[in-house]
Amino acid sequence: MKFFVDTADTAEIKELAETGLIDGVTTNPSLVAKSGRPFKEVIEEICGLTNGPVSAEVVATDFETMVSEGKTLAAIADNVAVKLPLTWDGLRACRALADQDIAVNVTLCFSANQALLAAKAGAAFISPFIGRLDDINIDGMELISEIRIIYDNYLFETEILAASIRSANHVKLSAMAGADVATVPPNVIKGLASHPLTDKGLAAFLADAEKGGVKV
Repeated sequence: MKFFVDTADTAEIKELAETGLIDGVTTNPSLVAKSGRPFKEVIEEICGLTNGPVSAEVVATDFETMVSEGKTLAAIADNVAVKLPLTWDGLRACRALADQDIAVNVTLCFSANQALLAAKAGAAFISPFIGRLDDINIDGMELISEIRIIYDNYLFETEILAASIRSANHVKLSAMAGADVATVPPNVIKGLASHPLTDKGLAAFLADAEKGGVKV
């Protein structure tokens, strides 16, 4: 499974990119706004920190302006994936941009039918928001599994990008359900490496090494 880091904090992205574990980045207007910097400037810098896709979201809601903004974002760097909302106009804009070989990430997906439409519209990525479904007592992982079945049935190439991930367990379950990508906040990615038994075992090894005078 690919890991995208979900942030617009360039320092965090640089740190994680240096590990070789990150395959791309997702942003949204809310995340970029937190930086206090010009939108295009932030996206351009992020695109220089990774060779993978960088999702940059339009702020328009009508078809014509979404297409225009999408072209503007795609011109920033070759690895920009234009992020569009899963609305009727968003789907129309997805097809228009995909027909021009511009990668599109269709976001705010909450049903398998929506995901089917996005794939037919030529989306490179579909972003089901599993955490927000969990918030209203709907199983987000069931949605990932449903989309996986539909996409496999018809050999759609759209990648399932599990979004709104809140925990390490979300990452594990998304991988088990067949998501192609998980977009994960930096703190959750770092937390995947943590386990109390690892910490306990390392402490014991180091204590024994010190006691025995072991040096490398």
